[in-house]
Amino acid sequence: MALDLTKVATQVGGILPRLKTRREKHKERLQSALDFLRNSTEDFARLKAKINASKTTWPVAGLFEGLEQSHPALPLPTEFTIIASDGSQIDVDRHQSFQCYLINIGSVALHYGPHPNAVLESRPRLYAEDKDLMITAPGRNTQEEPIKGALLDIKRSVEECHRLVELAEELPPGSSILALLDGSLTLWGLTAYPNFVADILLRKGLLTYLDQLRELNKDRQLALASHISLPGSKDVVNAVRVAVCPDEPVNCACCSSLPEQACDIVTGLLDRDLFANLLAPGERSELFFSQSKVVKEHYGEHPIYFFYLRLNDEIARVELPRWVAQDDGLLNLTHTLILNQCNRGHGYPVALSEAHEQAVVTAKDRGNFWQHIESLLVNEHLPTVNSSKSFSKRTRWI
Repeated sequence: MALDLTKVATQVGGILPRLKTRREKHKERLQSALDFLRNSTEDFARLKAKINASKTTWPVAGLFEGLEQSHPALPLPTEFTIIASDGSQIDVDRHQSFQCYLINIGSVALHYGPHPNAVLESRPRLYAEDKDLMITAPGRNTQEEPIKGALLDIKRSVEECHRLVELAEELPPGSSILALLDGSLTLWGLTAYPNFVADILLRKGLLTYLDQLRELNKDRQLALASHISLPGSKDVVNAVRVAVCPDEPVNCACCSSLPEQACDIVTGLLDRDLFANLLAPGERSELFFSQSKVVKEHYGEHPIYFFYLRLNDEIARVELPRWVAQDDGLLNLTHTLILNQCNRGHGYPVALSEAHEQAVVTAKDRGNFWQHIESLLVNEHLPTVNSSKSFSKRTRWI
């Protein structure tokens, strides 16, 4: 039975007054936070030390340069290449008789300049071997994690970066290149798994590919960045939260039970709320660096930096490995080229849009995939055992 929207409409109507009140409070808090940023005379070095000494349960942006400064984009180079990859997957389905998953990586290479060119490709790969379905702790076959769900998402992200390495290696020496990914460079989901999973997917996976991309800079100008559209992060807001706290050092466990706290002025704010008011179109914020637990514990030589970019209609978050962030040439190249890509793509990098189109797997594709698998099993006289739940969903009873 379809959702009865008439029964929901009155509930939505009852929420509207509370939404209006919440919006007014949001405006007041945003103005207070902006006033603090613009009027604060706190010593920058002291603020950095205060943040480093703080004990919080939420992520706080590491300060590299400042809080409210902005930077315009530099002119476009005469010739450059954008490479991008994106992925989709068909997850393991325990209700199917054949256990497997599929990762489809879409990629593009867009060359701009006197001789423009575009190469678009899709690479689907089926994983069905026992070694592909599990991540096993070295020397301990009894400790393993099945690759499915969130862990499959992480594996797909690693494969997207691997594809960027392959694309970059194909480009000639002397090229100016921006390699783009969608989403965060931080593999947040790894915190839910044992350390051997991070060792295999991160240290022997993503970080190895970051090493290879950095190595390619010896004869190319190659920058790597990830683009996050409409980010929900609060790292910089939390830095303001620490700054306004009267306690030194900050220890949130000590005041969490108080009815009112000095840091309430930023409650409900996101980083994008701040930078929508601090940046002009095309400008980027100062650099910040991630202090997340997964980055600190696992990323080694590749800590993640980020900045916010003001587009016409939204604020985007751009993440970079340290070797890009601390190279002024690569940082400026990233800012200029990702802004140009967003302008070409109506606010979203056109290369990532095209890579997504190559990678997308629709619901119909998934149905056809499992149907094809089942027909192959039948043709080979292999057993096809589906769960009763799966059979029930495919059967019309009335």
